[in-house]
Amino acid sequence: MKYTTSADQLVVVNPATGAEFGSAPIMSAEEVAELAARGRVAQREWEALGFDGRAVVLRRMQSWLADHANELIDVVQQETGRIFEDTALEIGYPLAALGFWADHAGKYLRDKRIPATSPLLLGKRLRSRYLPHGLVGVIAPWNFPITIGFGDSIPALAAGNAVILKPSEITPLSIEIVRRGLLECGMPPDVFQVATGAGPTGAALVDVADMIMFTGSTATGRKIGVRAAERLIPCSLELGGKDPMIVLADANIERAVNLTVYGAMVNSGQVCLSTERVYVEAPVYDEFVAKIVEKVSALRQGAPVAPGAVDVGAIISPAQIDIIDSQVKDAVAKGATVLTGGEQLTGVPGRFYRPTVLVDVDHTMSCMIDETFGPLIPIMKVDSAEHAIALANDCRYGLAATIVTRDRAKGAALARKIEAGSVSVNDIVTHCFALDLPMGGVKTSGIGTRHSEDGIRKFCKKQAILVGRSFPNRDVHMYPTNPKVSPILLKSLQTLYGTVGKLANLGPRALLASRKVPKTTEEH
Repeated sequence: MKYTTSADQLVVVNPATGAEFGSAPIMSAEEVAELAARGRVAQREWEALGFDGRAVVLRRMQSWLADHANELIDVVQQETGRIFEDTALEIGYPLAALGFWADHAGKYLRDKRIPATSPLLLGKRLRSRYLPHGLVGVIAPWNFPITIGFGDSIPALAAGNAVILKPSEITPLSIEIVRRGLLECGMPPDVFQVATGAGPTGAALVDVADMIMFTGSTATGRKIGVRAAERLIPCSLELGGKDPMIVLADANIERAVNLTVYGAMVNSGQVCLSTERVYVEAPVYDEFVAKIVEKVSALRQGAPVAPGAVDVGAIISPAQIDIIDSQVKDAVAKGATVLTGGEQLTGVPGRFYRPTVLVDVDHTMSCMIDETFGPLIPIMKVDSAEHAIALANDCRYGLAATIVTRDRAKGAALARKIEAGSVSVNDIVTHCFALDLPMGGVKTSGIGTRHSEDGIRKFCKKQAILVGRSFPNRDVHMYPTNPKVSPILLKSLQTLYGTVGKLANLGPRALLASRKVPKTTEEH
């Protein structure tokens, strides 16, 4: 990707062909502030539509997106250099998300009556409610400009916010098609706006938004978190990952191999949920490695001239190729062996790195501890499942992980020991389509989650409302204090909450249960 500040334009280059095919403006801080001002005005009308009114627009957009999928796929392919199948998968996410949030926004955000559990609240009505922050800034990465950029915008819009989306400077064009579709589907102008540009444009958005949703590197996420803290605005951050796969001795090896190859090579490995390191129990290690090399060596790579023509597409930028190549060279220098790949594909106009398999690796090597974001499979032999879990957790990242085993109960139990926000057993990548499940990272992989209740409530402020009676004129604890009444109030609290009061309110079964030691989570 390149852009020229003197011309105030982003020049977009197809990574698979090297050809320029479009440009977008670099917006200044002043222009971003103007978008924010218009967005705040438009947000009031959008919020006033209510959940049902907004759902109508989202469902229209679902149909519009399905009808215009080919147009969008073509532009995304040119921006990213990915194959047709990977791009079609990306379009599938917003199609599902538009319907999901249209159906679930009201369910998760409508006012809720809260039962009073304290005698001090007798006669009072309690309610909690969610209110949109107002103007949400979404800063999206280049690897999934629609799935992540627009996908994160959908729940923010469903909650009643206006959104300014700042796409990556590498992929600024496809989101304009989405914006056009929303307008054609009846979304009021300026509710969803796009701010194209590079880093300074994103920084300007952080300075004017009421809430920030960011997906990208941990380094940039830290900066955004600091600035959000300075402004006292909330932020949700999905950051880097180094996702492990653990293959147990009882695994279906053919499935394990297919999961690994797909998980590591989909979108050329440029996926937050990509498999980036593999731990295999010793009894099946040789068989697993042999099958991996066979399948990876057979992958077709090149410019995606037609559906089904190639399996692995381009690498997004020269800088990303440098990261992949440096990790391979570091590993080889420290004793690793390249079984296939291990170099940039030459003699072609685009940017490609050959699908690569490494063995004899360990945690002294960058390829096992640092994010790769490329078509690289480093495989390490382990003595046991416990050894694999320890190595999987020996990492500063904690985004996702996978366990492969025929024993589903064992897989689920081991999943609870992995320090990651999302763990799949006998599956890969599809977690991102499980919209009912939370999806986020731990450690340096981020703050906050997508999907489920929290995936939309994060775009809202919470308000609590307590309504009391208009009589009597004065409650017993109000001024003036009374030397006779005050001790009685204290005695009442002691009786109510002390041991005597608790035992008096317990039936025989509850009293017996209170003496039992609670089970641990694993025992449950």
